[in-house]
Amino acid sequence: MYQVKNMSEQFKIFLSQLSETNATLDYFTDFKKIKGNVNKIAIKLNQLNYLIGKTDIKVAVNELYEENPKVFEVLDMLVAIRKNKNAKTFNNKGKIVMLDSYFTSPENICEYIEETGLGEIFRNKDVKNLVDYVFGIEVGLDTNARKNRGGENMSKAVSLFFDKSNVFYKKEVNNTAFPEILSLGADVKRFDFVIKTKRKTYLIETNFYNGGGSKLNETARSYSDVAPKINKYPNYEFVWITDGQGWLSAKNKLEEAYSIIPSMYNLSTLNLFIKKILNEKVITF
Repeated sequence: MYQVKNMSEQFKIFLSQLSETNATLDYFTDFKKIKGNVNKIAIKLNQLNYLIGKTDIKVAVNELYEENPKVFEVLDMLVAIRKNKNAKTFNNKGKIVMLDSYFTSPENICEYIEETGLGEIFRNKDVKNLVDYVFGIEVGLDTNARKNRGGENMSKAVSLFFDKSNVFYKKEVNNTAFPEILSLGADVKRFDFVIKTKRKTYLIETNFYNGGGSKLNETARSYSDVAPKINKYPNYEFVWITDGQGWLSAKNKLEEAYSIIPSMYNLSTLNLFIKKILNEKVITF
């Protein structure tokens, strides 16, 4: 692959090739998902618009509660908390309570609105329309999903490499499709790609990390464990295609994995893997 003295030098080259980003413009915000989330609660948000501009929030809440008490179930989103997060808070009596416990009576709802600061927002008309307001909140919350989209973008990038070279592959294949591999145990593992040649079957994992964190160490450790269990079978080989400068914060663990996993590539060296499998004659299955 490279004319270098040892594996340590090879790894340094591998590390130097890691990409700064794999973000495409659709990486930053998933507007389709955001629109869907807002549409699910839009009717209730429109009803809550009744509170905007009211000077006496207590009277307005009572009127709205009498009309439709369920409308207040979406109040958590007005402070950027999703219902499935099971958020807790201290109430004014010093007890820890579930956030949505405030939405069960007009009195508790008023306490929630005033204590969160929403009361002033409503009275001053700082927000004109709660549907638009929550759309903005959803955009902000969607940034938490960017790590997942980074992985999806990596999968797309690898697919493009394979497609360009007319390499036949299957995506999202469970290890149960290969019953002869007993070493993985009872746990079901899903591989991002599977490619077969006349020589062997390649089970492939892909990922991309823009930032650091414990997840990187866990991934490297996991694949270092999986690779030898697969590679012990002559007709199979584990392949790891990974990239991203997030690895610079976990380079020691990555180097350890690099020494254990023979078939490890980044986007810069992926063409070497493709050349290899094309020489072995890729087959359909």
